[in-house]
Amino acid sequence: MNAPENSALKNYAHQFEQLGKKLGLDYYPIDFELVPDNFMMEIAVYGLPVRMPHWSFGLRYIHQLIRQSMGHSRIFEVMFPGDPCHAYLVEHNSISENALVVAHVIGHADFVKNNHLFARFMQMAGGQILAQAAKHAHSIEEALTQFGQERVEAVLDAALALEPHIDVHQDLHRPPLPEKSHASEPAKEENEFAIRFHQLPGEASPQKSAALTLSARFPAAPEHDLLWFIAHYAPDMQPWERDIFLAVREESFYFYPVFACQIMNEGWASYWHARLLREADFLPQDMYVSAIKSHSDVVRPYAADDQYSLAINPYHLGFSIWEELIAQRGIDVARQVCKEEDDFGFIRNYLTKELAEKLNLFVFEAHEHGEIRLAARDIHAVQEAILAPKFNYGAPQIAVTQMEQDGSLRLAHNYQSDGRGLELQRAHRVLEYVAKCWRRPVIMETVDANGKVRSISR
Repeated sequence: MNAPENSALKNYAHQFEQLGKKLGLDYYPIDFELVPDNFMMEIAVYGLPVRMPHWSFGLRYIHQLIRQSMGHSRIFEVMFPGDPCHAYLVEHNSISENALVVAHVIGHADFVKNNHLFARFMQMAGGQILAQAAKHAHSIEEALTQFGQERVEAVLDAALALEPHIDVHQDLHRPPLPEKSHASEPAKEENEFAIRFHQLPGEASPQKSAALTLSARFPAAPEHDLLWFIAHYAPDMQPWERDIFLAVREESFYFYPVFACQIMNEGWASYWHARLLREADFLPQDMYVSAIKSHSDVVRPYAADDQYSLAINPYHLGFSIWEELIAQRGIDVARQVCKEEDDFGFIRNYLTKELAEKLNLFVFEAHEHGEIRLAARDIHAVQEAILAPKFNYGAPQIAVTQMEQDGSLRLAHNYQSDGRGLELQRAHRVLEYVAKCWRRPVIMETVDANGKVRSISR
């Protein structure tokens, strides 16, 4: 984008912000920045402009590059909630595309300031995630210099493998668990002979043995915040290793609302960019037409000229639900929904049977030899199929059930609630990562893909 276009875009951004505030939008200030295509892709892959180095991000970069080269993925913008918000736009996109993106970002900014989930996590993690992530990356670079790549990478392997295993119902900064208690009978008064007997070689104090045998279970209840538990209770972890686990956990807390509100958030931003474009009388006619075409491409249900899709476009689904809700119940009700819900409540309460039929939504089953069959059109089945990948941050439900006296760690997979088994090869690999940091045996109870109970250990 040349200098005159850049100047024009800044002017349009200012006018869009004025229009948004006139229409009742309320958001933290937004810093817009134009960046090259490759930098934008790095942000999308790493999740942040500066983030801790790890080989897994390189694999994600290659995957994204392939998708983009095949025409399956195009990144228009990345916006980071905070005070201020930070928005990155692709510099070589046309001015009409970036005008739409500016309006879209304003919708995002309104959503993240007013939604309860974003507000809670921002209060806990702070509004300066970019600075915090850069600080984490700097600390890890220092650890690499001091302790070497092999040791640091082993810790990052484990922490990032457990990235979604946080307890979102807990606070970011938690108090420690109650100390382990020992259930032993009160010591009886011993006579001189008994005291001398227990001091003989090979004789152990019966009180001490009882205390070891009868120690209470720790933790007292299953602990789902694996990153937090390991960082605080791993027997031999070094402080810098604990810091890495807690850094990954903090960033995971920051990203959770983005994950849990994706359909709502993208739909709300799409609704508002469409409305802002409609009411932006300051846009030239040809630019308005071009921007509206880009809007149609963003919220279309299917890719290219396909008539069906086996994946949900969150922009299209969210936009359709918000448009229907606002048309039937008004903007004030929509604002309340925006404030109170996440995708679970949004889909279950506002994706109606009539709208699902209008959008031609269905549940499918994949059979052998690539055969796809329609399984259900029932609204409840459709709703749960959309939400299934979102439960528990998209990860299997695994909890610490006991830390043994020898330091062994016992984990349990709640396969009854998950309704699925684990891919055992992957589970073994993750457990191996964890054992390297825990430095004691780690055992997990689960089921395999066929529902057979398995115990795996490292």
